[in-house]
Amino acid sequence: MEAATSFRIVPQLNINQSSASLRPRAKMTSFFLKTSKVAVALHSNSNDKKLSIARGLSHSRPIQTKNLVGRTYSSSGVCTYPEGATESNSHTAEEKIGVMLLNLGGPDTLNDVQPFLYNLFADPDIIRLPRMFRFLQRPLAQLISVLRAPKSKEGYASIGGGSPLRKITDEQANAIKFALEAKEVPANVYVAMRYWHPFTEEAVHQIKRDRITRLVVLPLYPQYSISTTGSSVRVLRDMFRDDTFLSRLPVAIIQSWYQREGYIKSMADLIEKELQIFPDPKEAMIFFSAHGVPVSYVEDAGDPYKDQMEDCIFLIMQELKSRGVNNDHTLAFQSRVGPVQWLKPYTDEVLVELGQQGVKSLLAVPISFVSEHIETLEEIDMEYKELALESGIVNWGRVPALNCTPSFISDLADAVIEALPSAMAISTSDTTSEEAENDVVGYAVKLFFGSFLAFILLLSPKVISAFRTYIL
Repeated sequence: MEAATSFRIVPQLNINQSSASLRPRAKMTSFFLKTSKVAVALHSNSNDKKLSIARGLSHSRPIQTKNLVGRTYSSSGVCTYPEGATESNSHTAEEKIGVMLLNLGGPDTLNDVQPFLYNLFADPDIIRLPRMFRFLQRPLAQLISVLRAPKSKEGYASIGGGSPLRKITDEQANAIKFALEAKEVPANVYVAMRYWHPFTEEAVHQIKRDRITRLVVLPLYPQYSISTTGSSVRVLRDMFRDDTFLSRLPVAIIQSWYQREGYIKSMADLIEKELQIFPDPKEAMIFFSAHGVPVSYVEDAGDPYKDQMEDCIFLIMQELKSRGVNNDHTLAFQSRVGPVQWLKPYTDEVLVELGQQGVKSLLAVPISFVSEHIETLEEIDMEYKELALESGIVNWGRVPALNCTPSFISDLADAVIEALPSAMAISTSDTTSEEAENDVVGYAVKLFFGSFLAFILLLSPKVISAFRTYIL
């Protein structure tokens, strides 16, 4: 059996972009997936593109910008091989390419809200319990979802009775498929939602039925976080590891793509356009609002999300400045939940402070979202807009999500093509710890006592009151 190799998340670079454009501040962080020693080179001639496979390569080098072919589980151009290294012992094969789009998912109707919330909070990457208390994960998720559902339903009702995320993601999938065909790389594109239909498991089963021979996993999250991309990749790893067909399927996972030139320019285009709605575009503050994560994710678990977010905004502002747009800007984090400390500054608090400082024109930019959903349509457009106007801000604007912006879709298609050569089979060797955690009898006992405890909590008015204070 081939040995598995670990790899790390490193500062991400677009191979079409100079490394000098990034600030050298993103931390190198461990990532606990493993791969077999497989590398792939993409060769082209005048009429077609052929994939050749070379085995026996397994090393991790710093990023280079010349004569490189990508390495598995990283953005294009990161952790790479020299181009010639994959040419020996190669052979051509007909490929059936698949692209899996990862996204959060959202309730289609108001009746879906509570089970959607349960799926969300049952994820150990969302509520990170100590190992000895993990048997409480599902009972706790049930309790929180029941308590939060009424307020969440109000939010979804205000934007039409459900999340538009599935519809928009389907549209993005079709657009990427057409863009790949236009670039002469035909592929099947699958939507894999983490917490609602179509679930990741549904997409994986369809990929097996379609007999895909090479897969690129593309998260619709520009920046990497253990709570978004990391959670979905963990599910994929578990599914692929235990399946004979999937464990041999070459897979390339694009960890993050916030630094890509096409994405940066697409965001700058939208910002530049929306600034023109203000009476004095040069006076408007550009207000980047990103989805927050608990501070412990960054400080204790090594999540690179905060660093990548700051780098992303730096690149966007550099692009705007190159166009003569020199507006002031700031970053804040939204959507915090619960009693723990989240990344600061908080969006709601910053809006009040800006109003007190005399800012009159504000352009909100939802920076961690590429699709319209409840955080943009309700939280930003309704809650934060109202708060901003009450705080003294007179002129309010909001940059729309990228959705199916042609330049953005084209860049995602390019990212897929650039990632194809790095597809590698996922390792089947790292099973010991998971097998220990999957003991059926032990799990059943823990679930029983956890459910009993949750039942007691639900009967306690004092506990419910405390939960409402911190959770709602």
